[in-house]
Amino acid sequence: MKFEIALSLLLVVLVGITIIQGCNGKAVQFIFGDSLSDNGNNNRLSMTLAKANLPYYGIDFGNGLPNGRFTNGRTVADIIGDSTGLPRPPAFLDPSIDEDVILENGVNYASGGGGILNETGTYFIQRLSLWKQIELFHGTTELITKKLGKQASDEFFQEARYVVALGSNDFINNYLMPVYRDSWTYNDETFVEYLMETLEKQLLVLHKLGARELMVFGLGPMGCIPLQRVLSTTGKCQDRANKLALSFNKAANNLLISLEPKLTNASFKFGDAYDVVDDVIRNPYKYGFTNADSPCCSLGRIRPALTCTPASTLCGDRTKYVFWDEYHPSDSANELIAKELIKKFGFTGVGSPSPAPESDIAPSPSND
Repeated sequence: MKFEIALSLLLVVLVGITIIQGCNGKAVQFIFGDSLSDNGNNNRLSMTLAKANLPYYGIDFGNGLPNGRFTNGRTVADIIGDSTGLPRPPAFLDPSIDEDVILENGVNYASGGGGILNETGTYFIQRLSLWKQIELFHGTTELITKKLGKQASDEFFQEARYVVALGSNDFINNYLMPVYRDSWTYNDETFVEYLMETLEKQLLVLHKLGARELMVFGLGPMGCIPLQRVLSTTGKCQDRANKLALSFNKAANNLLISLEPKLTNASFKFGDAYDVVDDVIRNPYKYGFTNADSPCCSLGRIRPALTCTPASTLCGDRTKYVFWDEYHPSDSANELIAKELIKKFGFTGVGSPSPAPESDIAPSPSND
């Protein structure tokens, strides 16, 4: 009997060691974001108006069917993760997700229409704000703690990588729209301050929950997305929106610089790709693009067509368009953005981003 008890205890110890070594041996990602990073959460929100569940979304990814990404191929987070050897985390609302999947791959909480502020994107009816995404992550930490115990769970979450990529909706689908209270409550300067005060609280909560290696993505020239151009009187980029993006980036970078030394073992990095995206839009041919002001997927002259649909017309060569739809970059543009962020984050020993499994990217026709 004593031998059987001792053997059982030994097995328990060995299993515990295996679990802890498994956690230490492989870092995973936890992604918080909006439609630029969403990989399926909104497709499972029954009432949301922001979905990427129609053709031709996902046409250049895997089997070519809609997969929840608001583009034709990969997101920037996909490409950076692939380039740094991290697994692609499944959407939080994926019904197949469980503790083992989380330990192996991490989780993506990103939601189309979501913002730093709870009030952002309310006209989409359903979306996961950053506060809600953090709440869901808190539930994830409790789930893993029950499985591994506190020590092993703490090690797992502290060794993971974290991405926070939101902010554009707080301007485009909140502050710059007169239907929102924030548009008349704040001015440009005080609204950015409000965002930073909120983001600081959110980053502190994430650190308390285990986030140590954290990357914050900056905003691109959001005044140059096709939707903003078509809504302007000239068809040109909207200067005010771009200046707000620059203000956000400067303030967010300063926030991370001030926070990092105050937090235990924190490595907070800010990735700003504004300049390179701005140059791509102004000089597309320099980067191999032929169109930087209109969407590849559109209803022709009927604009803005806020989403890509089966009735839309596709451009001849999707690799030559900077924008996939009225809001979102194409896979080719996302690859370029990811490459720039990899340099800004200072990742060493990493080559240029490339498709992870070759089957994930299908070629575009080259007749454009």
